[in-house]
Amino acid sequence: MIEAIEENLNRGIQLLINISDEEYGNATIAPYYSSIGGHMRHILDVFDCVFEGLPTKEINLINRKRNLLSETYTKNGIEYFKKTLGNLRKLEAEDFNKIVKVTDDLGLGVITANYTLAAILVQAHSHAIHHFASVGYIISQLGIHLPDDDFGFNPTTPRNKIVN
Repeated sequence: MIEAIEENLNRGIQLLINISDEEYGNATIAPYYSSIGGHMRHILDVFDCVFEGLPTKEINLINRKRNLLSETYTKNGIEYFKKTLGNLRKLEAEDFNKIVKVTDDLGLGVITANYTLAAILVQAHSHAIHHFASVGYIISQLGIHLPDDDFGFNPTTPRNKIVN
């Protein structure tokens, strides 16, 4: 599981290495007018909430840090990715089945539910893929090339191949 998450997060680093701060912060693409940096920061904030809550086994997804530097500058975004990857590598496989309380606001109020650590990591990973797909749309509109063919694709999603 950790290997798959690392591989996906490394795709984010590869993108950031190959774009400018201007491209990273560009929020001109309709319909949501969000930036690549905003998506990347949001993805990593979810992982950060997991790591922040591990000592108490209470993960609060509402209390995201929303660090503007990490969504404005590729250098800071890369540092945030590397910090997240470092935290992932510290996890022990025997901890994956431990129960943690996860709190979030689903739109109609705040709820808390029991998860395993593995379950919240799987959710954070799927969430990252979902946002990478949104980033894929933004970068295609900006004329930037995807870092690889799997960027933003869930492994279970069938792909339509374009035939020339």
